[in-house]
Order: sequence, then C-alpha cells, then structure tokens
Amino acid sequence: MGNICGKSEPDHFAQPGRTLSSAPPPSNTKTSAVPKKVGGPPRTLGSSSSAANAGGSEQQEDARRKAAEAAEARANSANKPKGKLGSQLQEQKKQTRTDTLDTASREERRLREADAVAEARAHN
Repeated sequence: MGNICGKSEPDHFAQPGRTLSSAPPPSNTKTSAVPKKVGGPPRTLGSSSSAANAGGSEQQEDARRKAAEAAEARANSANKPKGKLGSQLQEQKKQTRTDTLDTASREERRLREADAVAEARAHN
C-alpha cells in the first residue's frame, strides 16, 4: 500500500552504498564562514565597553555593596513573624523535639478520653 496524501518515498537502495569508515558525500549547501577569532579584551558581565573598564572596579565594588545590603535586609525581614500564621510558625520553630512529642501525646490522650466518654454514653 502507498501513502495517500504524500509523495512516494525514493528508493534508498537504488544507489550503491558506502562503507562504515568512509566519509559522507559532500553536500552542495553552502555554510557561513566562522570567524577565526572574536576580538577584544575579556570583559566581565555587565560591562558594555572598554571605557567602562576604567571605572569598573569602583562600580563593581558599589554593586557588591548594594547586593550585600539587599541580602542583609532580606535576612532581617525574614526573621520577623508576619501575621497570625507567621507567629504560629515562629512558635513551632522554637519548640524542641521533646516539646513536640509532649504536645502530640497530650492531643492523643484527649482523643482517647473523648472516645471513652462517647463509648460510655452509648452503653447506657
């Protein structure tokens, strides 16, 4: 059966093949020339021209200082609880392992006591 909508496929075995170690036949398509060397001195990210390199160290230090101040401000604001849920989260973070286990134990005892009371009422 043939392909209904497309062209019939060419017979790939009509031409003689080549050995595995031989190179593929050259193609007729032209490729663009690759430059041998990209010119210019190496630059750091963010600098746009060689004129910026003259005052680049001052700008770089200023950018580092600003980034450090921003990171410090974010770290300080993250420690403050935000609203009711934030304060609850802070309380949970302050709890030790034994405090957490003690709280879970108390809740479990309350549930058992409530179940026992409900069972006693049902057996009247």
